[in-house]
Amino acid sequence: MKLSIVSTLYRSAAHLGAFHERITRAAEALGEEYELVFVNDASPDRSLDLALDLAARDSRLTVVDLSRNFGHHKAMMTGLAHAGGERVFLIDCDLEEDPELLPRFVEEMQRTGADVVYGVQARRKGGLVERWSGDLFFRLFNLLSEHPLPTNLSTVRLMSRRYVDALLLHRERTMIIGGLWVITGFAQVALPVRKGARPRSSYTLRRKVSVFVDAVTSFSDRPLKLIFYLGLFIFLVSLAAATLLVVRRVFFGVLLAGWPSVMVSLWLLGGLTLFSLGVIGIYLQKVFIETKQRPYTIVRSVRRAGSGA
Repeated sequence: MKLSIVSTLYRSAAHLGAFHERITRAAEALGEEYELVFVNDASPDRSLDLALDLAARDSRLTVVDLSRNFGHHKAMMTGLAHAGGERVFLIDCDLEEDPELLPRFVEEMQRTGADVVYGVQARRKGGLVERWSGDLFFRLFNLLSEHPLPTNLSTVRLMSRRYVDALLLHRERTMIIGGLWVITGFAQVALPVRKGARPRSSYTLRRKVSVFVDAVTSFSDRPLKLIFYLGLFIFLVSLAAATLLVVRRVFFGVLLAGWPSVMVSLWLLGGLTLFSLGVIGIYLQKVFIETKQRPYTIVRSVRRAGSGA
């Protein structure tokens, strides 16, 4: 198999038919053998039924149905695990990224000899808030992480077989796939793409914050080091202040009064303590999850043409 095309399904019924038609046309234009792998991440709409209807008419389409919703990143990794091509093209089926990008990615991989050609948004999509929050995410993540992400990284990418095999060696349960793409290594080149916008995104502000926290704590220990240096700084400042108070009391007979300042200090230090414990707790939670070695997805069924599985 020369080429595998992998996509995930979640609330995809509105555009699945058009995506299948366009990606099929783009793949056939290459003139080489290919397969399609669609992963249904327990979509609440008719995405699975529509995908099965397409599979009944297209012998190159495999539908992987997950037992429940595991999340976009884990669904993508599951799709990659079921892809057998020498090259694997990963793309979302929501048509925010044009399926017709496939020939450009193939041409760029052949030209550069890279193992990965990945898309980056030439100009970040969305309104002012979405663009600002996205830019802030990449800036803060790269500030705190030892493995910076390319700014405005997109899902669409073409990967070699050896890169995909190496990527699948990661078996993390708390998964941020963008970080895994980076730390897997190999030669990777960026290709600017235009990304459209949907009226309603499943990535709410709360989910974006959750993804950011998971991303930082999954790929960096810098927050723990910052807590140490913060504690050291507060200790040194407190020691200097205590020394000053003793000197003023012993040598000058001055005793500073001020309950408000004492209470503010207690609230400040109490808040810092709870924040630090919370950060440590997040890291401990990840250790707890990873040590149980649960599978990151469970496949209910794999449907292929002529197969009742």
